[in-house]
Amino acid sequence: MAEKFLMPKLSPTMEEGQISRWVKNEGDKFDANETLAEVDTDKATMEMTALAGGTLLKILKGEGETAALGEPIAIIGNSGEDISALLKEVSSNGAAKAAPAAAPSEQRVPAIEKPETVAKEGEKELEKETPEVSTAPAPRAATAAASAPAETGRMIVSPIAARMAAENGVDLKSVTGSGPNGRIIKRDIEEALAGGANKPAAAAKPFSPSTVVGASAFRDEPTSQMRRVIASRLAESIGPIPTFYLTVEIEMDNALALRKQINAKLSDDEKISVNDIIVKVAAMALQKHSFVNASYQDKTIRFYEQADIGVAVAVDEGLITPVVRGANLKGFAEISAEIKDLAAKAKAKKLQPEEYTGATFSISNLGMFGIKEFTAIINPPESGILAVGGATPTPVVRDGEVVIRNMMQVTMSCDHRVVDGATGAKFLQTFKQMLENPVMMLL
Repeated sequence: MAEKFLMPKLSPTMEEGQISRWVKNEGDKFDANETLAEVDTDKATMEMTALAGGTLLKILKGEGETAALGEPIAIIGNSGEDISALLKEVSSNGAAKAAPAAAPSEQRVPAIEKPETVAKEGEKELEKETPEVSTAPAPRAATAAASAPAETGRMIVSPIAARMAAENGVDLKSVTGSGPNGRIIKRDIEEALAGGANKPAAAAKPFSPSTVVGASAFRDEPTSQMRRVIASRLAESIGPIPTFYLTVEIEMDNALALRKQINAKLSDDEKISVNDIIVKVAAMALQKHSFVNASYQDKTIRFYEQADIGVAVAVDEGLITPVVRGANLKGFAEISAEIKDLAAKAKAKKLQPEEYTGATFSISNLGMFGIKEFTAIINPPESGILAVGGATPTPVVRDGEVVIRNMMQVTMSCDHRVVDGATGAKFLQTFKQMLENPVMMLL
């Protein structure tokens, strides 16, 4: 019997999903547990599977469209069934009605990037058809990446492809789109680059006072599920949580020497990073300062027995924090291998929910990007997060003499409901002692 297929809850924090791609087309048959579509949730692109076999009779939500949990997105049943009553019911509820025509800057079209085979978690960057720009005169450089003349008056190109083309000097007019309706997508730019099409475009004419320049052209892209959740979580953190910050400067020469000694015994793919040492040291320090490895629970404070460290990893749509469970119990090499595996999963959108939720403390390291010092926002319900800068050679005074040492700035954001100033300072003192003299981890 034909029935409505409702948007399922595909992740613990999901409130709505966006159809990334229908794997099955209307009229296709499917078996139980077979994937029908791929759905962008708040943190991942998930496979939506069928609980029982049947036929996909009607798609109600096309690629790129969003549906709330429990909202009808398709009709399934047996081939040839009459679904007119169901269509009427859905239409009367407004679920299957076409959305009102949006302004060009708000239009959404199917996301056409062909996803990699998706396991469970990760986030798919949303794409939409680039809107037509204002008719007011504007510099070629401002509009070429977003649109170009075609038979319809514009070129259809995804934001990712437009950005890649602009960054690599690819002339979009020379690229043939392989997406729907000839849309140029990421894969087309990659193929163009592989074929040597990334030669710089001809230099634009020098600006002169006689040049007529209008307001800058722009494009609005729909906010992805991941970005919406990040915005919500940050607002939840920086507002209600009384946060204060503590900064300490750490001499990293001994830690760097330790890393060199360890890596001398490891193969190239096993070598550890400075961040791996920082994760281990933070986990060991947390064991000595229970209030930092805790969370505020309104009427109680929850103390964690092990240090589950969230390690911030940058992905296309923002930031995700895979968790190294029981980091205090693991060695440097094991932590390094686990972080590499989790980071690869995050970037390939294959993280399981349990691999990025439930950290007791987090670390965000931007030192590899040349950042010396910054502050990070606490990820609730954790009571703290470390913002780690890069270790740079710095003149310092030691025993009355000026010497060069590799100094690193670390700032901890603290939830004052759990961590007092002295508590946070003592934790950082232990963290600093262990990094400056790694043998302290054995005490």
